[in-house]
Amino acid sequence: MTAQTIDIRADTGLRRLYWAVSDALALTKRNLLVWWRVPAFIVFTVVQPVMFTLLFRYVFGGAISVGDHGSYVDYLMPGIIGQTAAFGSIGTAIALGLEAQKGIIDRFRSMPMSRSAVLAGRLIADVGRMLVTIGIIIGVGYAVGFRFHQGVGSAIAMVALAALFGLAICSVSAFIGLAIKDEESIQAFGLIWLFPVTFVSSAFVPIQSMPGWLQAFANNQPMTAVINTLRYLAVGPTPGATTLEPHLWQSLAWLFGILVVFGSLAVRTYRRLS
Repeated sequence: MTAQTIDIRADTGLRRLYWAVSDALALTKRNLLVWWRVPAFIVFTVVQPVMFTLLFRYVFGGAISVGDHGSYVDYLMPGIIGQTAAFGSIGTAIALGLEAQKGIIDRFRSMPMSRSAVLAGRLIADVGRMLVTIGIIIGVGYAVGFRFHQGVGSAIAMVALAALFGLAICSVSAFIGLAIKDEESIQAFGLIWLFPVTFVSSAFVPIQSMPGWLQAFANNQPMTAVINTLRYLAVGPTPGATTLEPHLWQSLAWLFGILVVFGSLAVRTYRRLS
């Protein structure tokens, strides 16, 4: 009798997991179809990182010295990829904020579907969108002189880490979108905190070129840890990333912490929506 009860409970747990995954994938498909059917959204998603790539490569690149870091384009591209993953999260905040404001999330919650599917479907779709954008940016980078120096395995690892970083930042944006819900406020606040984190890092210039009071912040924030790891995986050892392990573990610690904290806050805010 006890064994039979355990089997039933196990089967119920597996069924719940199956339907949770199925519902999340159904909403992922919905979110991707919306993106696919609005070509302007695809264009604007890709235009910004391409514009940053060309501006830094051809406008600012001649004035920026990276010293022993190698060519500027090899130094630049991991930073652009990290920035693309971070800035792509704005779409997560805006989409969830609009759906909460218009009552779409309430409609989903009234349906016989997994409660986790709305957030999971949005995050999976946005990470997929992010991977497509990163692929395009790498193609643009190759057109302007960027090359991977560590082989195919390291290149794949770099893209995977960038996607994980994007997922972590999307969890922050999901919380912001559900908490604020107003589109204009989300856009303003999303950029306010992303710009200093992105630019006061090792993304575009060596940290040693910054004033001393900025270096303390730049050296101890998640963007720098992730960018240094991406750069090592892309081009090998540099003065900012002489070995992989310390930067990799530091990056993973930051990303795990962000996912736990802001993922929990996003879920809690989602549950409190009325």
